[in-house]
Amino acid sequence: MKYLSQFSIILGFTLAGEALQRFLPLPIPASVYGLVLLFAALCTGVVKLEQVKETGSFLVSILPILFVGPTVGIVEHWELIRPQLLPIGLLLVGSTVLTFGISGRVARFFLKKGGTDHG
Repeated sequence: MKYLSQFSIILGFTLAGEALQRFLPLPIPASVYGLVLLFAALCTGVVKLEQVKETGSFLVSILPILFVGPTVGIVEHWELIRPQLLPIGLLLVGSTVLTFGISGRVARFFLKKGGTDHG
């Protein structure tokens, strides 16, 4: 029963994200809205970590399985994607490097702010 209630909380935030995405005219995916809402609820104490921890850990552990469907979709539409491989590859490499750089700077900022400088 504990897992069902934890999953219901996560699903509630997912549903709230879907509602926000429908009502706000911004090009932001519903899943991002849901994650931001859940993060805000965890930070403010509205939702305690213990209320979603086990189910959240389970969902993270099965995350690679969730990418099987999109991967099959890419293989099915290979003929459409192949001519665009160079621009897609450049975008993937560029966005990955940018993400690494920004993540490193943010992590460094918070480590210094917390007084535990590891670098």
